[in-house]
Amino acid sequence: MNFQQLRAVRETGRHGFNLTEVAQVLHTSQPGVSRQIRELEEELGVEIFVRAGKRLTGLTPPGESVLPIVERLLLDAENLRRVGQDFSAHDTGRLSIAATHSQARYALPAVVRDFRRLYPKVSLVLHQGSPRQVAEMLLSGEADIGVATEALAQYEELVALPSYRWTHSLIVPPGHELLDGTPPVTLQQLARYPVITYESGYTGRSHIDEAFAAAGLKPEVVLSAVDADVIKTYVELGMGVGIVASIAFDPARDRELRAIDAGHLFEVNVTRLAVRRGAWLRRYVYDFIEAFAPTLTQQAVQRALGHEDAVPLTWPRAA
Repeated sequence: MNFQQLRAVRETGRHGFNLTEVAQVLHTSQPGVSRQIRELEEELGVEIFVRAGKRLTGLTPPGESVLPIVERLLLDAENLRRVGQDFSAHDTGRLSIAATHSQARYALPAVVRDFRRLYPKVSLVLHQGSPRQVAEMLLSGEADIGVATEALAQYEELVALPSYRWTHSLIVPPGHELLDGTPPVTLQQLARYPVITYESGYTGRSHIDEAFAAAGLKPEVVLSAVDADVIKTYVELGMGVGIVASIAFDPARDRELRAIDAGHLFEVNVTRLAVRRGAWLRRYVYDFIEAFAPTLTQQAVQRALGHEDAVPLTWPRAA
């Protein structure tokens, strides 16, 4: 049994039993992947995958038990590597962050800037995607940290920690009728106008839909997007009232727009920071997490991960 065999099995499960894709990920040939799988099956004395001719189509009952163990073994191997790196080169390495557009554009920049000053030898990689894609990048090991408002808490393999609460704002051009009325704006008033907001599954969209439904209203959503900047662009064109995360409105930059607080209209949202359950986090990862959400100290994160007895990493930070 070796790591090449374990990786072949893990990636086959992750890539829908498509050996061509697995070979590309592992930088080898398809026959090489098949051989690694066969050798492990022979050593274990069971077949891990269901076969239809030369194709793999699913997991056998033994395979359903084997695959989670393979995942844990490879995660532990990665954890061992990270432990060694922490003690041999604690201020160098790589940090991969997966986030939705709103988080990458509005919540993370200051944290990334400050982190770079603290750890100039750590290379940062920032991936953007939907909440589901953020979760998948964490599960695959492509990302060390994930940041999103929706979906992360739905995965048992992830530890999703509440980071901060936020509300929505209505965005309108100067002179819009909603600016002249008596505050606060009601859902009934808002429903009279075309709406431009996030796509389903993004940035609190579920709370927007739930609020209208509870009021027995069906707004005319004329445009939906994953990007608040796109939403604001079409509001400027007069296509409708925008509903965006409050953090996405900057009076200095959005001079041709006005914001109306909508915290009373829609449920408060919670942005979560997630890591893979069982993963060893390097010291600089803890520092990044705490910079993003000061309540998420190393000790708090370790408790959430089930590492209450872990020894805090206390060597000096990079200057």
